Parts: sequence; structure tokens; C-alpha cells
Amino acid sequence: MADNKLKQYRAMRDFSKTAEPSGRARIAPSQALRFVIQKHAASHLHFDLRLEYDGTFRSWAVPKGPSLDPADRRLAMEVEDHPLDYGDFEGSIPKGQYGGGTVMLWDRGYWAPEKGFEKIGAALAKGELKFVMEGGRMHGSWVIVRTKRDARGRASWMLIKHRDEAAQPGNPSGPTDADRSIASRRTMAEIASGKGKAATPFMTGEGAPAGAIWQSDRDDGAPPGLIAPDESRTRGGQAKVKRAKVLPVFIEPQLTKPADKPPSGPGWAHEIKFDGYRMQLRTERGKAALRTRKGLDWSTKFPEITQAGAGLGDGIIDGEVVALDHTGAPDFAALQAAISQKNTVNLVFFVFDLLFDGLEDLRDLPLSARKARLARRVAGGDGVLRFVDHFITAGDAVLLSACRMDLEGIVSKRLDAPYRSGRGEAWTKSKCRAGHEVVIGGYTTTAGAFRSLIAGVHRDGQLVHVGRIGAGFGRDKLSILLPRLKALETAKSPFASKGPSRGGVGEVHWLRPDLVAEIEYEGFTADGLLRQAAFKGMREDKPAAEVEAEAPASPATALAEPRAQKGASVTVKAASVSSRGSAVVMGQTLSNAGKALWPDAADGRLVTKLDLAQYYEAVGDWMIEHLRGRPCSMIRMPDGVQGEQKFFQRHAGQGQSALISEVSVWGDRKPYLQFDKIEALVAAAQVGALELHPWNCEPFLPEQPGRLVFDLDPAPDVPFERVIEGAREVRDRLADLGLVSFCKTTGGKGLHVVTPLSAEGLDWDIAKAFARDVCKAMAHDDPENYLIVMAKAKRGGKIFLDYLRNDRMATAVAPLSPRGRPGAPVSMPLTWSQVKKGLDPARYTVRTTPGLVRRLAAWEDYCEGERPLEAAIRRLGKV
Repeated sequence: MADNKLKQYRAMRDFSKTAEPSGRARIAPSQALRFVIQKHAASHLHFDLRLEYDGTFRSWAVPKGPSLDPADRRLAMEVEDHPLDYGDFEGSIPKGQYGGGTVMLWDRGYWAPEKGFEKIGAALAKGELKFVMEGGRMHGSWVIVRTKRDARGRASWMLIKHRDEAAQPGNPSGPTDADRSIASRRTMAEIASGKGKAATPFMTGEGAPAGAIWQSDRDDGAPPGLIAPDESRTRGGQAKVKRAKVLPVFIEPQLTKPADKPPSGPGWAHEIKFDGYRMQLRTERGKAALRTRKGLDWSTKFPEITQAGAGLGDGIIDGEVVALDHTGAPDFAALQAAISQKNTVNLVFFVFDLLFDGLEDLRDLPLSARKARLARRVAGGDGVLRFVDHFITAGDAVLLSACRMDLEGIVSKRLDAPYRSGRGEAWTKSKCRAGHEVVIGGYTTTAGAFRSLIAGVHRDGQLVHVGRIGAGFGRDKLSILLPRLKALETAKSPFASKGPSRGGVGEVHWLRPDLVAEIEYEGFTADGLLRQAAFKGMREDKPAAEVEAEAPASPATALAEPRAQKGASVTVKAASVSSRGSAVVMGQTLSNAGKALWPDAADGRLVTKLDLAQYYEAVGDWMIEHLRGRPCSMIRMPDGVQGEQKFFQRHAGQGQSALISEVSVWGDRKPYLQFDKIEALVAAAQVGALELHPWNCEPFLPEQPGRLVFDLDPAPDVPFERVIEGAREVRDRLADLGLVSFCKTTGGKGLHVVTPLSAEGLDWDIAKAFARDVCKAMAHDDPENYLIVMAKAKRGGKIFLDYLRNDRMATAVAPLSPRGRPGAPVSMPLTWSQVKKGLDPARYTVRTTPGLVRRLAAWEDYCEGERPLEAAIRRLGKV
């Protein structure tokens, strides 16, 4: 396959004259996709961006080089695919040969597509790829967008840096004449003359060279990048190595301290946080043993790792046993399954610290020296044992990249610190998503069938109830879990605080609190209980007595979210207005919580900012699915519907909550707002956002239409029954064209008919034209009732069929979004059986809707309703 892709590359070169690789060499697979950027002084100086994909490097020539400034849109000309061994090429191409001139390895590292762009080939074919790069110079999130093709089919693209922690507005941090190679630290002149040492290889092994260290704070003028381990340095010199008489049987491990964000500044190494079992490998005289963090011997559980460790030579190594999914990411559930099924052949032991090298006690050495020795020790391993590289760069940027790759988080360690057992300040962990270990204090059943686990954590020596875990239980998991639960049943609740009552949650079975589970969760309810908690697996390596909240919390709530998003961990409390007028909802403080936003609600009571925040919390689980991944505008009324301040906000602003995401959109220099989690909705309430209007794109694909919205907007003199008839006619016309549609109120006098699309190969112009043609045909067939022109003079007695909601940057009010209109109405999703005479949109308000959402049947099959538009366009043309 790769040979076919390299035909053009090979046809353009004479390998008897140029030292460039032919691509015949086999390059070992990497744990992650690699990238290189080469500075190329050919007829014109330019930079070549190369992204590993499907056996070759997809390549672009970037005349001005990449920039870390999001305002810089750099032209990138698509060129032929290059072989993977080109990633190690640095030198001179002879004059007269294609691309004659000097080539420098300017940057290299790893890349990954962002969420929504995992199908890399499809994304490139469509002309937009969002991805993350982590190298010596390039960090964080990027997008490359195709703009046009020339007569020969060659594509022009734009390479743009996203606004994130790694962005440097106003400071492009791009190429300079003083650049040195990321691999050999040579200048262009030294490479051209052949002086200096050759580049260290990157592509010819599994990932980076064994023991390579990412360094950004060199003091010798060299650029950041990969350096050999014997070059790593520490402040204050190096401690003397002690020698022991015997090798210890076990060493209490060093532990991490939870942090809201990674430490900044130089001197820190940032590693990927693995989701597995912490283990200590001890090898002596050709025999190896694996022990848990409490010293239990688990050698027989992982025979393949134990066998591989026996060949390493005497010593003690710290690491983590991990199962990897098909993408190469850690999968804790798969690890649990492998252990229970005794099928551990594919497990990997990621090693990150060397405590003893033979009888040499390395614990007083700095981390950089210990890891350098470890890298040499595991070099050339068989894949069961793998060295953990680290980044020495902005910790926030590394965490951002880890989160975009859907990893658990990162661990940050001081490079100059010794190894010290227990929890200290030298190792910290920053998580991408909320996760925790909990004690299982009970479980519930309904008619004998398992429903959920009842969870708790220890606080001040007592087990405190923190909620239920109702997801993540497959049949295989339950077959292993249920016998263990039943064996621990007891008549008395183990919780010191109030747990779930026996009413309303099925039958409760209390347990002796001996079992520990690993969970994930989305946040907390207003009364401090876990929200959307999902079971990942059992923790056999940690005693239940050690399971405590990882962040300060009140005894009533005990478990604070370690890292739901950027910003401090918070204690969740029941929302109530304080004497200062503030309140807490989902861990967020609302100022002026009692401010009236709708003084004239339908039930005669005013609706406050606190009411709005609690509304967003109540409907958030349903609402967020129609907001997540889509650029979204807010209509803010900070003084309420009767106030003078009313403005439309679509771009990120100063002081904006970090819970609200930002997304770069082609054609706009400023990032757009995006709501990806329920807590962001509460942040919107804090700034008085009474309405939310998302794009109608595919989630995380702003250039791809994801749905069509037909807005039926009646003139004031049109009775609502005619709007109902019109909506049903739109539905029938779409059904005749093979499309499935859904209906919702607008929060006013109109209705929206929405049809979800399968967006493959679809663009905005096509989608808008189709919506226009449907509306045009309807108005043509019944001009007395419908029109498609906006002029108010012509709208008397008619319904305006607004198809303009289907333009690229157009928006429509979100399902369940409130409206800034008298009565506090909302845009309510409906079943088609509800769209009939007697429908009253005014009954759906901020106060009434939360109770209705709990049993909302509308739009349940929305995702199943997606249909491609191509067939509908053909059918419409035949009508």
C-alpha cells in the first residue's frame, strides 16, 4: 500500500545521486503517530510539515513555517507523500536534483487527531483536519484546512494554531536564522558543510530513541528537543550513589499529589498518566517479582511481564501495568477483563523510575539521572516492557494534548528531586476528567435484577455516602462482581452519613465496606452526590480504608471533583442564596443569585439567576447532547428581560469561565464559544445568558452540516393552528424525500422542524440550497399561506418559511434553551403526536419543563433519524 503511495516520490528522485531515503526500509510501528517539520533551503526557503498516516508521511510545504500565533494563517501547499524513513533525513540534496538544497530536522514529535477527526483519511478528503502536535517546538491544537485546488489538482491549505494554553498571540515563535536542528543541534551552515554529528534517529525504533528526553530549558543555546540521556543535567550537581549489601524486597512507592493544573516553569518532567495498576518490579539473579503498591506479590497474575523482567538484570523498577485499546490508549476495563480471564499476554508494563541498579541505591539521585539509567536498561525490549518518555515544556500544553487524545491526564515530576516514599510535593497529578476510587457500601436491585452500586469515601475516619453508580456494567462484569457483592452482604448500613433510603431506589443491600471500585463521573448534583457515575473496574491493589477524598470537602459531601475542567477543585453544596446574595450550583458560585431575570413568569412568580442555573442543571443531561461540539452564541440579558442590556455574544471574551470551551472557526480570527459539558451551562447562567443558539453542524465538525432547521415564523395575525398544519406539511414533504424530522417549539409563536443528516460528503451550500428548494416548493404550491421572502409588507396572514437557518454560520435556538421573552418560555422538543390542535407553547417554561424532561419521550431516536441528503436531493429534483 505504501509503495503505491510513494510512486510519485520515487519518480521525482534519482537515488544514485541523492542521499534521500527511497522508502524501501521497514520502519517499526510507533506507540503514537509521528510528525516531523524540516527546514528546507531549496530554490526558496520553506518548511515541510509531515504527518505520519497509513504507512507514509502526508506532506505540505509551508513557505513561512508554522506559527504559534493563532492570528497567523500559514499557507501550506500539498506535496507528494514521503516515506517514513524521511523523518530521519537531515543533510544536503545535490544541486540539479529535485529539491536541491540543505534540509534540517527543525522539529519532531507525536501527533493525534482531535475528537471528531479520528477518521483521518475522511477528514483529509473533506479538507479539514484538527489535530494535536507535541514536539520540541510545536505544541497543542492545530487545524489544517483546504482552500482550493489548482488546474492540476494540487491543493492549497491553511495551517492555523488554535487558541489554547500553548498558543502565543503576537509571538509567532517561528523559524529564525539562528535555528538549530532538533536532532543534531547543528545550524543550516553546519549541515551544509557536513560538520558536527549526525542527527539522532527517531523513526527507526519504537517511538523516540531509548532514553531520549524532551528538554526546553537548555542553557547552551541549543533549541528544545530530544537530547541523549547522558547530557541531561540537574541543578546543584549530582548526589553520590550509595551501595546496599542486599537488594530490598520491597520499597514503599512515591505517590502523587492531586493538583488543579500542572506546575509551570522549568525543572519539571511531564509524563502521561496511565490508567492501570501501579507495580514494582524486582529482579535478582534472573528471577523477577511484581508487587503492588502495598507490597502484595502479583507475579503470577502477570507471567509475561514477570518473565520479561527476569532478563533485565538485578534492580528495582517502578511502573504501571496497562492494557491498551485498539488506538493504543490505556483501557482499565480491558485490564480488569485480562486479569479475570487470565489472558494477560497483551498487557504492557510501562516503566518510569529506577530505584536500584544492581545493589546501587539510586533513590538519592535526581529523577533525570534515574530515568537516564532506566532508559538504557530497557532499550531493545520486546514490547512487554516500555520506557515512559517525558516532556519538558509547558505543563498546561502537555495536559491539553493528553486530554484531546482522551487520556486520563499527566503526572508532573521535579527533575532534580530524589525518590521519596509516600506523598510529597515533588510528584503531582492533573486529570483530564473526573475520576476517583470509591468504597462500595451497598448495591440496589429491582425485582431481583442489579441496578446500581452505592458509593462512599472516608472522611475523618468515617465512611460518607457520595451517591450511586448506575452505568458501566456489562454482563461479563456483573458475572464477576455479583458473587463478591453477595458474599459481603450485611444488615446494617456502613455509612456514617445519611445514605439512600429504601424507598425510590429499588431494594437496598448493605455490604461490609471492603471492596474498592474505580469510577468516572461528570460532576455533582446540587446536593453533592455523584452525577452520571460509571463503573470502570475493581481496585484489588488498594485497601478500602485508604480511599479518601482527594480534595478538601465538607463532611456532608466528602468528594470534590479532582479536575472537571481548568480551575480549582470545588466543594459541592446544596444551592441556596447566601446573605451576600451568592449561591453555589454544581460547584460554581453565582453572584447576585437572587436577581430577577423574568419578573413575569407564567406562574406569576419571578425567575431569578439561581432559578436559571438550576434549570440548566436539571435539563443539562438532555440539552448538552444538542450543544456539545458545536459553536454556540449566547444572548445575554444580565439585567433580565426588562433590562436595557441585551447583547449577542459568539466569541470568547475576557474573564470568561474556563468551563466554556473555545473553538477556532475558519474565516474568523476570534475563537467561538462552545458548550461541551453541563457545568458550562451554569457558567452561562452566571453571565445572564438567557438563550443559547448553536450552529447546525456535525459535533466537532463545523464545516459539515449536521441537521436542517425549517423555521415556521407566522405573521401576528396567523392562528397557531395553521403553524401546526404547516409543520406537519414540512414533515410529510421531508418524509416523501426519505428524511426523518422532529419538531420543537421556538419559545414564541412559531415551530421548528429539524431533520438530522448524515454529513458524509455534504457542504453548507448544498444543504442550504436543498432547504430553500423544499420551502420554495411549499410556497409555490400554497402561496396564500406560505412565503420565503422576509419582507414584512408581504407577510400579512402568511407563514414565513425561513430556510436561512441552514447557512454555515447561522444558528437556531437550542432544544430546551430558555428564551428572553415574557413568561420565561423554552424551546420544547415535541413528539409528532403532540403537534396537533390544542398545543400551547406557553405551557413550556423554565419552571414547568424540568419536571417534564424526566419523562420526555420526544426525540429519543434523534440519532437514528440521520439520513444522507444525496438521495433526497435526487428525489426533490424529480418532483
